[in-house]
Amino acid sequence: MQSPSSPADPDADSPTPADRRRRAARHEGDIPSDDWMREPGLDDASLPEQEADADVAASLVDEVESVLAWLQQQGYLDESRFVESRIHARSQRWGQRRIEQELGQHGLSLDASQRAQLAEGEWARATELLRRKFGASLSPDGGVDPALEAKQMRFLLGRGFGTDVARRAVRWLKSSPDSSSGPASDTD
Repeated sequence: MQSPSSPADPDADSPTPADRRRRAARHEGDIPSDDWMREPGLDDASLPEQEADADVAASLVDEVESVLAWLQQQGYLDESRFVESRIHARSQRWGQRRIEQELGQHGLSLDASQRAQLAEGEWARATELLRRKFGASLSPDGGVDPALEAKQMRFLLGRGFGTDVARRAVRWLKSSPDSSSGPASDTD
């Protein structure tokens, strides 16, 4: 039995000039013919199969669109319910900007009443997040640690809270670190 490296034909070992040109062109990045672009096993005889596959794909797209239309008509798919669900699920951990950004990824936005509702509780949510995350790390003497304040600001900004809300929440936490009940009012 011969090894794969030793051909049966002694003349097959030496490449022809055309083979050398093809190899050189392949190494230089030039493609000598369209044969290199085709998928293996495809020829002109398989074109009707490709057209049939395209027809099947088009019919599947039509079927999916009709099912989605039916779901919307029956009330199973509703964008306003999705927005309400996202607000409810994300509002305790994320700020208004982050929630709006997530809805924007889905091609949706908040209406005016939803935006006002989120903005109304923004400061309370920010202070509660800071108290839960950084309440134990505050210094007992009430000293100001600029590095800790910067870390708290970055935390809130990364969660999608506005700069003014984050700044007010950090100040509130700094002024009342012993408060375990959270902010009483939004007058700071």
